Amino acid sequence: QVQLVESGGGLVQPGGSLRLSCAASRSIFSLYAMGWYRQAPGKQRELVAAIISGSRTNYADSVKGRFTISRDDAKNTVYLQMNSLKPEDTAVYYCHAQSVVGPGIRDDWGQGTQVTVSS
Repeated sequence: QVQLVESGGGLVQPGGSLRLSCAASRSIFSLYAMGWYRQAPGKQRELVAAIISGSRTNYADSVKGRFTISRDDAKNTVYLQMNSLKPEDTAVYYCHAQSVVGPGIRDDWGQGTQVTVSS
């Protein structure tokens, strides 16, 4: 099990930037995947960005070219740099970690951090 704590959310104007951080309670080096999801009011949780097997990245089409996911294994932390933010990016952002446990997969989630894009 890995505990995840997000930080960095807040209120930002359209066109602005924020950087989210996700600190893990243990080494992230061996995790299969880490990423960020978001959930807006009345909508399903959706994948924003993920790092798979340590290096391969995957982004939602709506954030490509604006968001960048990165990781710092020495700090057990994953980041989401968000630029050119739009009102439709407003949501609760959740950190996610996926690990292989025996024959199965384990998913761990953070508590979420609110991002509000508004003028």
